Amino acid sequence: MVSTTSSTRMMDSVDKDLLNLMQREFPLEREPFVALGRPLGLAGDEVIRRIESLKRARVIRQISAIFDTRVLGYQSSLVAASIPADKLNSAAKAINSHPGVSHNYERNNELNLWYTVAVPPDSRLGLEGTVEVLHKISGAEKTRILPTLKLFKIGVTLDMNQGATAKKEAPQYGEADRAGADRNVSEDDKAAIRALQEDVPLTPRPFDLWGRQVGLSCEELLERAYDLQRRKIMRRFSAVLYHRKAGFRANAMGVWKTPPDRVEEVGQIFAQYQAVSHCYQRPVYEDWPYALFSMVHGRSEEECEAVLDAMAAETGLTERASLYSTREYKKTRVRYFTPEMEAWEKLYAGVLR
Repeated sequence: MVSTTSSTRMMDSVDKDLLNLMQREFPLEREPFVALGRPLGLAGDEVIRRIESLKRARVIRQISAIFDTRVLGYQSSLVAASIPADKLNSAAKAINSHPGVSHNYERNNELNLWYTVAVPPDSRLGLEGTVEVLHKISGAEKTRILPTLKLFKIGVTLDMNQGATAKKEAPQYGEADRAGADRNVSEDDKAAIRALQEDVPLTPRPFDLWGRQVGLSCEELLERAYDLQRRKIMRRFSAVLYHRKAGFRANAMGVWKTPPDRVEEVGQIFAQYQAVSHCYQRPVYEDWPYALFSMVHGRSEEECEAVLDAMAAETGLTERASLYSTREYKKTRVRYFTPEMEAWEKLYAGVLR
């Protein structure tokens, strides 16, 4: 399947229902595919067959645990850079060399390259030092660090049946979850995280296989997964989709000029919109007055704008910009407690001298 349209047309209603279920929660059970199929009237082997097909079509990106970067002690930030148009591809390649860069997009703004970067607790460069290196090796004319000041929501479910709407729901994960998380991550926790962050094997009992790889029984590995979830270290275990292949061709980073005394109120309202996947307060600059960021994914720009218009109407905010991604340079998940970060820092540490 090459085009987004053909990928969408070839999915039937059962595929769409399955994708909706998997984005919310993949069962942490010994036979998870049997559990997934139960509400849909499907056998476990049929669920696996459908997932294999959706992976081949590049609709499903990965099925794995999703962890809270900051709870694990990592520093992270959204970063915006202004890159000369003729250097954009080489700049993106240089930035993507850092293993902690998980998202990197070209967007329709003077700040035309937007990426997220995370660095581990023992980073020799730290977050600001890392961004300084990325600024230099990318040839950026200007770089703005935009860390999260307050998290109102993180967690996307692309509604495969209805698309982006102004429908409301309780946020899946927010500031209270992060604040209440246990930040004492043990070596046993790290061992489980290394396994659970990988793409789940499409075999009837995948946690048996993973358990053998790390020297644990299936029951022991699942108990550790439940424990990580209870302690708010793991946000959820679920599927992430290739948005465009799933039919969601537009993503709008809605940024809002918000009076300081209304940031909390408005952020809580925006977080209730199902189509909003991320909602944060971020710092403002003299050349960047937007304090609230709300990411909306839709099947078209018109669908995204309809949601943003509803958000504006409810809150009365009138000064906003919609930054659409025009090219995806990288989208992956950060892999935690691996040696690649240290190797990258050794390679580039001299850039700051």
